[in-house]
Amino acid sequence: MMESILIAVFSALSAGIMAYIGMRFFAQAGQKYQENFTNQARVHLADLFLLIEPEKLFVLNTIMIIVTFILSFIVFGNLVLSIIFSVLMGFVPQITLKILTKRRRQLFISQLPDMLQSSSTAMKAGSSLNQAIEAVVSEESGPISQEFDLFLRELRVGVDFNQALDNIYVRVPLMDFKLVVSGMQISKEIGGNLAETLERLADTLRRKLEMEGKIDALTSQGRAQGIVMTSLPLLLGYILYLMEPEQMSLLWTQWYGWVVMAIVFFMELAGYLVIRKIVNIDV
Repeated sequence: MMESILIAVFSALSAGIMAYIGMRFFAQAGQKYQENFTNQARVHLADLFLLIEPEKLFVLNTIMIIVTFILSFIVFGNLVLSIIFSVLMGFVPQITLKILTKRRRQLFISQLPDMLQSSSTAMKAGSSLNQAIEAVVSEESGPISQEFDLFLRELRVGVDFNQALDNIYVRVPLMDFKLVVSGMQISKEIGGNLAETLERLADTLRRKLEMEGKIDALTSQGRAQGIVMTSLPLLLGYILYLMEPEQMSLLWTQWYGWVVMAIVFFMELAGYLVIRKIVNIDV
């Protein structure tokens, strides 16, 4: 009798200690995830000029993770699948912000040649560089207007010209824009004809963007083939599930099925990345 009581007490104590350690581990992991999430979100939101608090975005992401877990468990009735979907949902906001940042930078670099050409024309007509940029900011929209409007604000509060340009490059770290920054800084320092420098930079960027557009058009078929080849095994697996649901269900009900799915996933990912690397030609 005494041995049974001691065993029960020891088991309860062990369970309590394990529960405490597990709670501490998940609490620390959750705190670290929140810090990483808010820090990355703050950087991307600042680059996108979005006035959204990262903490509120984290709360929304947490709610989405919980809702995804509940709905996936109701639909599939599988705890492992529900956890996987919840983990994937946790990465959706960060991936979305990165995609939006990439698109904004592409739009910025596509607007840059016209901005440089307009500034050059205004300077040839007698305007200063600041007046030319102010005219462009008032006429343009989107990221080019936002970035150079902030550039002018920094100049008004006493920030050095070169430093203000470097600040734009920090927010838009593209090699094409680095060429523009270097050209403007060198022309400003040595006292050359800045209007002609801006015109040459605009022509160079326009030719480069035209060449990149032709390359993207020629490699679009390769990118489409990569998507098709990646999605084809998934579609085939779904068709086989409709034909033989009992046999295909072994993939997520048995341990060896999960191993097969993991191997298929990594091979699919590796194949897609290889195809994408082949068709991604840098000019």
